[in-house]
Amino acid sequence: MSDDVAAIEQLVKKHSQLKQEISKAIIGQEKVIDQILVSIFSGGHALLIGVPGLAKTLIVNTISKALGLDFKRIQFTPDLMPSDILGSEILDESRHFKFIKGPVFANIILADEINRTPPKTQAALLEAMQERAVTVAGHHYKLDLPYFVLATQNPIEQEGTYPLPEAQLDRFMFAIELKYPSFEEEVEVVKNTTGDTSKTINPLFTAQEIVDFQHLIRRIPVADNVIEYAVGMVGKTRPNADSTTELVKNYVDWGAGPRASQNLILAAKANAAVKGKFSPDIEDVQAVAMGILRHRIIKNYKAEAEGVSVEDIIQSLF
Repeated sequence: MSDDVAAIEQLVKKHSQLKQEISKAIIGQEKVIDQILVSIFSGGHALLIGVPGLAKTLIVNTISKALGLDFKRIQFTPDLMPSDILGSEILDESRHFKFIKGPVFANIILADEINRTPPKTQAALLEAMQERAVTVAGHHYKLDLPYFVLATQNPIEQEGTYPLPEAQLDRFMFAIELKYPSFEEEVEVVKNTTGDTSKTINPLFTAQEIVDFQHLIRRIPVADNVIEYAVGMVGKTRPNADSTTELVKNYVDWGAGPRASQNLILAAKANAAVKGKFSPDIEDVQAVAMGILRHRIIKNYKAEAEGVSVEDIIQSLF
């Protein structure tokens, strides 16, 4: 127990240093960065949603450098094939099949504009995201830990995009919406990016340190009432539940599944730990709920017609 207390204190210190390092290249977007880091320390994946030009790719690139992890970027395009992601077997000079690893074999995968490729290729990431392994030509390959998929996505309404299947969306711990910067932040961005200087991002972690912190997060105890609150909140997202809200009954087709409850507790643990708390409370669950439930609630046509947002529905659950 005393070792875990010391480890949480170390996590708080390293987390603060990490945010300072990231701020060298990223102006603002504090909530976005907080959610990505909670996702990473929880061992989850994150989906960044926003219009072009909001530095989604730069955020992922900067975080990977600061974490000191092996990083690969996959640019998702309409003609991308599953083998372009996973790798393929080729016949070598001695007439034996040899497996050439694809870019999925890294610690951090940036799936850039993931919804610009058809569902067949999107699905190539399903096994890697859930099992931390891939199967190619009947052979099973384990991926190195830690392993994260940080995907970027333009809004579905934009031309030339394919909606992500629900099964794939559910594998992302967080769906994080990026907003336009404030006037002051945009002024700072323009000042910092139109000159001839560039910032050097220093790596602060090793892969083993991150894995150790992930195990630490899982060891954090949680009170029964906090777990019951999280499970109750997820249950209220289902329109046929007795305890649900009027907004859910009227405007939701499908609610969140049990994976949402698991992710709420894991993310609440990480959210508490990076603040130096030794156990999460209900406020920690509420702090992470929007990002975890946003992509797991399917609105109906009535909600679209009347302009009811997913955020309005989630807020009603509090």
